[in-house]
Amino acid sequence: MKKIKVSMLALAAVAFGAFAFRGVDGGTIAGKVTPAEGATEAWAIQGTDTLTSPVTDGAFNFQNAKAGAYTVIIGAKAPYKPATVTDVKVDDGKSTDLGEIKLAH
Repeated sequence: MKKIKVSMLALAAVAFGAFAFRGVDGGTIAGKVTPAEGATEAWAIQGTDTLTSPVTDGAFNFQNAKAGAYTVIIGAKAPYKPATVTDVKVDDGKSTDLGEIKLAH
């Protein structure tokens, strides 16, 4: 019985340690697009990595973006033109807010 308690305690300690020192899963990139009905989808590109996000009610959000610099592209419906934001910096554990991005005709 004593051996089972010790084993359970050791297992609990290992499990706690694994969660306590878990690494950060990157940062986020968020923004709003106006006019909302003109946007289709958003892409965040860093080297060969591409993240996608739907634009819902004019808002987009990329989760788990690796630290570094991204180019964000907002797809657009005619008569609007796609918008591009370059050099978007992302840090682990932080959120980067691009604010409002206006689509041009």
